[in-house]
Parts: sequence; structure tokens; C-alpha cells
Amino acid sequence: MVSGLLLQIPIFGVEVPRFIALLLAAFAGGAFGAAIGALPAFCFTGFMVIAGEAVNILVAELGSVLDIAGGEIGVGVTGSIAFGPVFGPHISFAAGAAAAAYAAKNDGLPEPSDGDYHPAKDIAYALGTRPDILAVGGVFGILGLLITRVSAGIGAPWDPIAIAVVLSAVVHRLVFGYPIIGAGSNNLLDMTPFEKGEERVAADGGTVQATRLAVEPWLPHQYKWANVAMIGLVAGLLGGWIAIVTGSAFLGFGISAASLTFLNLGVEKIPVTHHMTLPASTAALAVAPMAGEPTMIIAAAVFGILGALVGEVVQRIFYAHSDTHFDPPAAAIVVCTFIIAVLFLVGVFPTAVWIPLP
Repeated sequence: MVSGLLLQIPIFGVEVPRFIALLLAAFAGGAFGAAIGALPAFCFTGFMVIAGEAVNILVAELGSVLDIAGGEIGVGVTGSIAFGPVFGPHISFAAGAAAAAYAAKNDGLPEPSDGDYHPAKDIAYALGTRPDILAVGGVFGILGLLITRVSAGIGAPWDPIAIAVVLSAVVHRLVFGYPIIGAGSNNLLDMTPFEKGEERVAADGGTVQATRLAVEPWLPHQYKWANVAMIGLVAGLLGGWIAIVTGSAFLGFGISAASLTFLNLGVEKIPVTHHMTLPASTAALAVAPMAGEPTMIIAAAVFGILGALVGEVVQRIFYAHSDTHFDPPAAAIVVCTFIIAVLFLVGVFPTAVWIPLP
């Protein structure tokens, strides 16, 4: 009797048997993300968001944002698969990045060739089937699930998946002995050492690995302020238009994520835009109850640019000088969704759309 009652006590709003199943699925999702690589796993996130949102739009399942249960940020395939244990970025992507950080120190990644970044940053590399590497991915998959559930459960006013990706990166750097920032005395925001091809210098005056640059920008083709702002404007306008014509806050994000398949396949200069389209689409829908389409798409443009610029600041501080992948888009999405939530809480926006609230 007692055990039966205990099984009915919800954990983070989920019954115990379902929560146990979620933990096991998150372990598998994290391990699978490690096996196929963090970036390929995220590309699948994009495809599943497109599929899920297409179904939601066609059958009018999405309806009001009030139809999305507390602690969730999507319904149907979007919520259970794309943002769930299978391809949720907080699970498969974050775990893939953590597994790469572990593999780089445990002979699980190839030695860097001339001009490469630190191997732990190679999130496009599939890590295969080594049990210890997959186990690390599985553990970080569970960590991502727990962080997301806690964040959503307490109503923290930001994207609970994005904050889990950010915190997971902090944890894997601490656990595996990597610097959180790693800049030393370097100017955090200065990218000119990369442009000059400068190499890292050891404490004794020598170089630290001849193949490592002093500064390693997240995207060598997407770091100049004007370029970043321009792609933010473009992606923001498109994200806003997609939200206007479909009512979906996530379809633009899915398209952006799926486009990274080409980046993973080696097509040069593919921009990364999901941290622009998601805030843009959300902002457009946040002003929709009080504004027409021109205002909606202008709000989207503003948040597209904001997401782009915040992502660039984050990459310069947390990615360019350290040794593992720290995801600038996830951090930018946290900041942008927090701003949207605050604008709702102070009465500027009539709704926060899907963003959790305290």
C-alpha cells in the first residue's frame, strides 16, 4: 500500500514510473548523442522540430499557448522527441559535447592536425561505441534532463533546455579539468590574434602545441560584429514571418537547426542562426495580442539581432580561449528568453508565449 502511494507522488510533475522511464531514456539519449556526435544529433533535433511543428500546425494541435503543460515547451513530436530524451539539446547535444571533452583526454579523439582547434571542440565527430564514452554521454544526458526539469519546475523565466545546455558545459569543464574561460591575460573580446594567426604561449615563453591558435573563434566565418548583426537581422525577420504565418514559435528554430546539416557535412560559411530565429519567433508572438504584423516582424528583427550579438559576446568570453565546446546559441537563447519574460512581467508584452514563469 505504502509503496503504491509513493509511486503516485509526482517528481517534477511526473509520476514516479514515468520519471524512471525518462531517466533511462535520457541516459540512452545522451549516449546516442555521444555516439553520433553532438552536432549531428542537433541536426536531428531540427528535423524533428520541423516534423513535429508541421503536424501541430496541420491538425491545429498547438492552438493556444495555454495548451502547453507546465514544465514543457512543446507538444506532440516536438515536445516528446525533438525536445525530449531522444534529441533534446539538453540531452543529446550537451551530452555529446561532454563526451567529446572526456574523449579528448582519454584517447577517444584523433590527434589534432595542423591548424585544428583543441580536439574536444570537435562536436561534429562521431565518438562511436566505446562503453566509457557512451556512459559519460548517458550520465550527462540524465544531468541535462534534471536541470531542465528543475528549471521548469521552479518557473525560472528562461528557456529551461537552453540553460541546461549552458550549465552542462560548465559542469563538464569542471569535472574533466578544463578552464571555464581560459583567457589568462588576453583580452576576452579581441579576435585579432586569430586574424594574425598567433599561437598560444606557455608560461615559460614557449608555445603550447604548435597547432593551436591563441584565439579559436567559434565560427571563423561568423564573428565580425557587422556580419553577426546582419545575419541576426535576416534570421530575425524570417523567424518573425514564420511565426506570423504559422503561429509556431519553434518552426523557425527547427529550420535553423536542420540547416546545420550542411555545416556538419563541410559546406563552408553556413551560418548558425537558431539563437536568432527562436527569440525572434517568440518575440513576434509575444507582441501579437496587442500589435499588427508590422510590429510583430519588427520585434522579431530586434530579437534576432539581440540573439546574434549576445551569442557573439558569449563565444568570445567562454569559447574562443578555452578547450571544449561552450554553446553560444544556448547562452544567447537564455538571455533573450529571460528578457522576453521580464518584459511580460513588467507589463510591456501581453504574453511570454511558451517561456516558463515564476
